[in-house]
Amino acid sequence: MTRPPLTRRHMIGLTTAALSAPSLALAQDVRPSNTGVRRNTASFVPQRWQDHFDKLGAASIVADTTSRALHFWSGDGQIYNVYPTSVPRTDELTKRGYTEIVRKRVGPDWTPTPNMLKEDPTLEYMPPGPGNPLGTHAMYLSWPAYLIHGTHDTRKIGRQSSSGCIGLYNHMVEELFALAPVGTQVRII
Repeated sequence: MTRPPLTRRHMIGLTTAALSAPSLALAQDVRPSNTGVRRNTASFVPQRWQDHFDKLGAASIVADTTSRALHFWSGDGQIYNVYPTSVPRTDELTKRGYTEIVRKRVGPDWTPTPNMLKEDPTLEYMPPGPGNPLGTHAMYLSWPAYLIHGTHDTRKIGRQSSSGCIGLYNHMVEELFALAPVGTQVRII
């Protein structure tokens, strides 16, 4: 049996595979970092609810501002989801600690806070809709003016881009909205 001759197409494929092999190997690296924490390829730090709460309660959320991920556990422990998030632009805007979801709203309206107006006096109230910075769903925390909400600007996810809130893609906040009841305990780290 004779082998078919190597064509230009075969050579391009082999060259591409050879050049991408080192980056693929690095992308799969899940060795402990210098902090001893295992990280996946998306840089999310795995979390255990037991490290943050005494019990699951109605449900539990840990929003990790370092890895820019929100971790959700259902009250019965059967569901564990991780969502990519946007996080506050600066440490001064980041509130850390324990809170809970006190209210939920589909189609939230938005009013700029006094601090936002200091930065940009042209900001105005926005009704629900495509330009609204809160996206399609919002979950209000017990801390005034802090929310977990969606965003229509998908470029913000994975970045330090908010004025203090935790933002998710609209389709992901809709999923979380359905899973997380009022009373869900939240920890921002």
